[in-house]
Amino acid sequence: MSEGGGLDAVILAGGKGTRLQGVVSDRPKPMAEVAGRPFVEWLILALKAQGLRRMVLCTGYMHEAIEAYFRDGRQWEVEIVYSRDPSPLGTGGALRQALCQVRTDRFLAMNGDSFCRVDVHAMATAHTARQACASLWLVPAEDCRGAGLVEIDEHGAVRAFHEKPPEKHQGLISAGIYLLERKVVETIPLGKSISLETDFFPRLIGHGLYAVIGRGPFLDIGTPDAYGEAGKLFSFKTQV
Repeated sequence: MSEGGGLDAVILAGGKGTRLQGVVSDRPKPMAEVAGRPFVEWLILALKAQGLRRMVLCTGYMHEAIEAYFRDGRQWEVEIVYSRDPSPLGTGGALRQALCQVRTDRFLAMNGDSFCRVDVHAMATAHTARQACASLWLVPAEDCRGAGLVEIDEHGAVRAFHEKPPEKHQGLISAGIYLLERKVVETIPLGKSISLETDFFPRLIGHGLYAVIGRGPFLDIGTPDAYGEAGKLFSFKTQV
């Protein structure tokens, strides 16, 4: 079995993408076309390349477009199931709701509007060795003004999250990819709107929250400028 073959994956694809409405108004943000494919399709292909074969798509805004396109995933030789938010639940609330579709005690979760090359095997190895309850995939950034900084200690334990700096600053940022123990996600109240980044993960500091550092590249299509750059990453059918 290849690297991620024993894990389910959850892709958070329910956001409206308000900042992209000016350039992508007829579809949900994860379905924005990049190099001839919906953006989230690139994520599915990347997960498949890492050995993952079962994926849960968390849908919400314009869920019909996502579900009609991917159906059961058979066309991509993966299994795709869906967890539909009845109302906006935030990333944490959506992840908690999706647990009823997750079959593994440990699973990978990722944002559906960003891309980063991740080594699932390295992440899982570090996660297991540390007996972590949650592991974040971090990447170095020359300019962290568009993202919050993550501070870790010499053992990889997360020490703090810092707000977006007002001036250009180097540091480690979250790539929006997480390896999680099911039991820790079960602590999120079902049906409550919670952010993973601002509500859930900060509460885990000192209680088994670790980080693994990767190299990127990292791409977030949340703004028109970033979306415009996205095609360059995949335009030559870059290996995902």
